[in-house]
Amino acid sequence: MSRDDKAGRHGGEGVRRSLQLMWGTSEEPTRGPKPGLSVERIVRAAIEAADAEGLVALSMRRIATTLGMGAMSLYRYVPSKAVLVDLMVDEVYREDLDAAAAVEGDWRTRLEAFGRQEWALYLRHPWLLQVAQGRPMFGPNSMRSTDIVLHAVDGLGLTEDEMLGAVVMVSSFVAGLAKTTIEATQATERTGISDDEWWEIQGEYVGPAVVAGKLPMLTKVGEAGAFTSMFDHFEFGLQRVLDGLGLLIQARYGKGP
Repeated sequence: MSRDDKAGRHGGEGVRRSLQLMWGTSEEPTRGPKPGLSVERIVRAAIEAADAEGLVALSMRRIATTLGMGAMSLYRYVPSKAVLVDLMVDEVYREDLDAAAAVEGDWRTRLEAFGRQEWALYLRHPWLLQVAQGRPMFGPNSMRSTDIVLHAVDGLGLTEDEMLGAVVMVSSFVAGLAKTTIEATQATERTGISDDEWWEIQGEYVGPAVVAGKLPMLTKVGEAGAFTSMFDHFEFGLQRVLDGLGLLIQARYGKGP
């Protein structure tokens, strides 16, 4: 099994290596490195490749070819695809750190900005949604991002668990809808069927039920045009999530929006 075949597997040494590279505690190769090559340049090339073709198409050999080097030389900088993906994730979180830190206002304004920034991040880098987050890697940029947004809910009387829960709630909503939205935009390329053809085929089977009056509420919603924008509910959902958090804060601690 090649190193790329093991890309999704992390042993203890792989975790340590990722953290060493992210936190800058690992030295660059000193024995005959390619001039101008660095871990940062490798990570940036990998991000650009994943943005264009997705994470599945990403390979160490592909990145090595892009950078004009042999695959084995690349492994001297980054030991595996799994480690490379860890570095890519942490690097893209760097993009919004300054903007996030500059947001001013009350908790709702700042959480709203956080939600919009994460939404834009997923649309720029759809492959992020393909990375398993059950055990997130604690890199400096992702941790700084979380630290910044936690400030938005500090001082409201929430417990530490509730503070983190508020951030996770917003982030989970954004990630879930982003995944559905991105999958919808990629559906034509993935299936070879256009949106119009997709709905036309479904209509052949759903239509008779609609005509027979068996789906009255779906018919009502559909006739209002809601299904044409069913993947464009980000703003609506984000505001309702924040409404719910606002009610909790107001009811329990007397500090509303």
